[in-house]
Amino acid sequence: MLSTIARTLVAAATLSVAFAAQAQGITGDVQAGHKKAEMCIGCHGIVGYQNSFPEIHKVPKISGQSDKYIVAALTAYKKGDRKHPTMRGIAGSLSEQDMADLGAYYASQADKAAPEAPRTASTAAAALIEKGACASCHGANFSKPIDPSYPKIGGQHADYLFFALKAYTVEGNNMIGRSNGIMAGIAKQYTPAEMREIAKYLSTVDGELKVVPQSRFR
Repeated sequence: MLSTIARTLVAAATLSVAFAAQAQGITGDVQAGHKKAEMCIGCHGIVGYQNSFPEIHKVPKISGQSDKYIVAALTAYKKGDRKHPTMRGIAGSLSEQDMADLGAYYASQADKAAPEAPRTASTAAAALIEKGACASCHGANFSKPIDPSYPKIGGQHADYLFFALKAYTVEGNNMIGRSNGIMAGIAKQYTPAEMREIAKYLSTVDGELKVVPQSRFR
């Protein structure tokens, strides 16, 4: 049987899909997105590139994320639901079409190879992931979200995942934090050490995310 948290997440995802269906109508163009991604590759197109705000961590792998997630994340930065000065400035300059084009481009870079079965999690990590019902939303191998606007997290950088989880627990800060009622409720269950344990395991999962170096950064 699904836990209460899992049932709540599935219900929320169902509503999200319904709202997304109403918002359809803009189609992203991969080639247009390739050109517009020039503003992104200085961070996301360099293997191992690190962000220093508000703490040092690798910038997330976005090649291979779904187009709907890229759009959802950029929209959240533009609205201020995700707080990050650089990303807020970039997202604020983008139209809905720009976001759709970027989404199409990065989605086209998904690793086509079928992900391997996830490595066996330690007892501690497995219990923590079960507690948060992570697979209920992020899906098989944490790479098949039940809502395409949710991120793939299997194989994402551990330090970024830790940073993201912590961000959902921040309140009343104009510079950092993320506004998401579901994720806030989940993240606040964990201590920082537990978040690190979860992030460390998820980073070892063989997923569909990667960094695609651009020619100038190879």
